[in-house]
Amino acid sequence: MVGIRFFAVALITVISVFASVDAQAAEKKALVGGRLIDGLLGPPIANSVILVEGESIVAVGTTATLEVPADYEVISTEGMSVLPGLWDMHVHLMINGHSDYDHWDKTYPDRFASEIMPASAEQLLLAGVTTARDLGAPLGDSLVVRERIASGEIPGPRLFISGPFIQHVPYLDTESFRWGVSGVRDARAKVKMLAEAGVDVIKLIDQDEMTFEEAEAVVDEAHKYGLPVVAHSHRPDEIRRGLEIGVDNFEHTGLAAAPGYPDDIMELLKERTATGRVRGGPLYWTPTVEGLWNYDQVIANPEHLDNDCWHRGLKPDTIADIKQSIQHPKELLYFDLTPKRKPTLINKIKQLREAGVVLLIGTDSGIPMKFHCQSTWNELEVWVNVMGIPAMETIRAATYWPAKMMKVSDKWGTVTTGKYADIIAVRGDVLKHINLLQRVDFVMKGGIVYKQNGQVLEQ
Repeated sequence: MVGIRFFAVALITVISVFASVDAQAAEKKALVGGRLIDGLLGPPIANSVILVEGESIVAVGTTATLEVPADYEVISTEGMSVLPGLWDMHVHLMINGHSDYDHWDKTYPDRFASEIMPASAEQLLLAGVTTARDLGAPLGDSLVVRERIASGEIPGPRLFISGPFIQHVPYLDTESFRWGVSGVRDARAKVKMLAEAGVDVIKLIDQDEMTFEEAEAVVDEAHKYGLPVVAHSHRPDEIRRGLEIGVDNFEHTGLAAAPGYPDDIMELLKERTATGRVRGGPLYWTPTVEGLWNYDQVIANPEHLDNDCWHRGLKPDTIADIKQSIQHPKELLYFDLTPKRKPTLINKIKQLREAGVVLLIGTDSGIPMKFHCQSTWNELEVWVNVMGIPAMETIRAATYWPAKMMKVSDKWGTVTTGKYADIIAVRGDVLKHINLLQRVDFVMKGGIVYKQNGQVLEQ
């Protein structure tokens, strides 16, 4: 792993010489006329005006209160819902919907940084995801792709990365992106290596299979470096252990078919959420429910698998390989327990909301048949139309709250003066019809327009 670290540092040193995107973003733009959902708690702003200079928002108002200076390029958002660029808090850039992980992990590692991860990133951005949290990939590849996006060399969302998972014992042939720990000293050393390499978050799984001291050391060391810890919540003991050691953000809703979370866990969650500010902030949870909820619909109507949006950036042989792996959706072992798990989801989401946790939009995008160009809007749609979560609350779970969780709300998460100009727009009323987000008409990140009138603008 030391070799991986030096490899990553060397590559980043080379990549850092690429030209900054500042020159591209130096133009002045005015988004005029749309209904602005700014990510805050107030009502939408009709006939909005957003002035963008460089990468930042410099003023927000309405056509009646804010005049557009003569030197600004005017972009009409009439008839559109305008909102902050979406966040997806749980993506996997190193996978693209292929059904056979064992095959994928052996076949594509040498393409992760050059093809697979850049393709995933671009697909997310064009779907309106201007910021994403990538949870689990080889460290060197993660660092390189994040830097290539930041430098403007390739398009993609702003990335927060974890690099490899931290777990008790890595699965066979996954050691490049899953790091096992053996003892407290090793746990601290692995986290220190990740932190000093520059990751943004630590991902912990199987914490119930570690000793308490090992799991505690992972969280403690991460917090010493100011890094949040996200952890799996597939098993009750993962949740119990995670709460005890101070995990910041749980992921998923569990692999089992139990109808809900055990009573003792609900009491522990309520106790934790009752001390939110004292404990450093809310307890966050990324449930990633859409892939489970919609699986039977994929079997009944697999037509969306033929949507070529997920082909973008991938080589023909990669596309062909993914296609053949998902020819028979109902036969995929990845989803064999899903029919038992689906009926539990509404109740589990209800339990979590009632316990006071802050839910975040995340998708597990990249898992079998879940493509980066589709996953995020599908998750929002299920939250609103199935789970009964209000559209405004859902949008804030994909904009405002992720920025708060990652402690960057001073620059991200809302369309307000001084924030990065990460803005998307869709035609129609997204608060009434959340699935309009399946066709994002306008995408701006850092003042640069990547999509306008539904058309991709090649950079």
